[in-house]
Amino acid sequence: MKKLIVYSGIVASLLFTTGNLAKAQNKISDQGKGAIIGGAAGAVVGGIAGKNVGGALIGGAIGAGGGYVIGNETRKAREKRQRIAYREAYYKKHGHYPNKYVYVKPKK
Repeated sequence: MKKLIVYSGIVASLLFTTGNLAKAQNKISDQGKGAIIGGAAGAVVGGIAGKNVGGALIGGAIGAGGGYVIGNETRKAREKRQRIAYREAYYKKHGHYPNKYVYVKPKK
């Protein structure tokens, strides 16, 4: 029971810390957020299941990797929705879809 309370406190502190960092910086990517949350959750589950530090380390590493992958897929899906919305708005305004030159960023 004592370990459960300790692990719960660690998870709560990590969640509060990552929430404050995300608000303060606004620079943490979806991949980074996923890796942080996945690593924390994996460490807790690994620590409880393995009943030692080694289990927590392995669980944290696996959780961080899984969280990174999920965050990356979330980012790609969001960018795809943005591209589709842009193309639809462009078509409504100009009557045709944009060609490859529309996507080129202007040189500074």
